[in-house]
Amino acid sequence: MKTKKEYLPDFIGNFIVKSYRISFQYIKESRKFIYFATGIFLFFSLVGFFVPFPESFKMEILNYLIKLVNETEGYSLMEMILFLFNNNSISSFFGLFLGFFFGIFPFFNALINGLLLGIVANFSVSEVGVFSLWRLFPHGIFELPAIFLSLGLGLKLSTFILKEKKGEALKEFLEKSLYVYFFVVLPLLVIAAIIEGILIIYL
Repeated sequence: MKTKKEYLPDFIGNFIVKSYRISFQYIKESRKFIYFATGIFLFFSLVGFFVPFPESFKMEILNYLIKLVNETEGYSLMEMILFLFNNNSISSFFGLFLGFFFGIFPFFNALINGLLLGIVANFSVSEVGVFSLWRLFPHGIFELPAIFLSLGLGLKLSTFILKEKKGEALKEFLEKSLYVYFFVVLPLLVIAAIIEGILIIYL
């Protein structure tokens, strides 16, 4: 017979496989909400990029970014990675689980963050040139899907109110959302933070 220590690797392996199976199945079931959140984000990114905003508003955003840069000045690579991961993981957590309140938070999160990205991208292009945008892509490949998943599942979470058995639906959505958050969203954000941290520190 196997000892407890011998059973442990099998247990962990089965748990991980089960967790990813649940996560990807729930993502598939929620794809319409994820597409919707992605659409909101991208639409307002274009609005932020192409629609002229008052200079005072742009300067407020720029000053906020300068403040962030000053706060992280002197950070080591590991400190920068942890700072970025901490910010993104908290934002994603709230974007997902505050969807409980009728989906209001994830909706406006997608809207505001899309708008800010568009405005910052516009400023970067006007000041440095279009090639400045390449720095957004490496970590964006991992960070944006994590954000879209969180916001989409946040919108999906709000639909428990439409179900006949609201308590059971809420419990199911919360449980499956936790699987996605820990096994899909967080790993994506770790990779994004590492890439972005390296770009900031060394480039």
